[in-house]
Amino acid sequence: MRIRLSRALPVAAAVLAAVAARPVAAATADVPGPVPPAAPTADHATYIVTVRGDADPAEVAERVGATPVHVYRTVLHGFSARLSPDQVEALRAMPDVVTVEEDSGATGFGTAF
Repeated sequence: MRIRLSRALPVAAAVLAAVAARPVAAATADVPGPVPPAAPTADHATYIVTVRGDADPAEVAERVGATPVHVYRTVLHGFSARLSPDQVEALRAMPDVVTVEEDSGATGFGTAF
């Protein structure tokens, strides 16, 4: 069975438009809102920490005394928080932690977002 591009393209465009029009809150309704960090200091950078699927991101943050700015449970499995260098080192040594990356801007096609 062949699908003609002239028929598939409008359907694909309609599906893409419907998905793009969905509010972000609907896709992450089960995710709690951001928790303000406890007195962050200017010298502590914000990091995004991803953890293994069977680990609780909030519990991992608690183990190093970090207060999550946000806990991710939909696309990523982890949290973001302002972390001291000692906390970063401790997280990187944990077997439950997959990555610890400093939060930074994203670029695409030469444009910073």
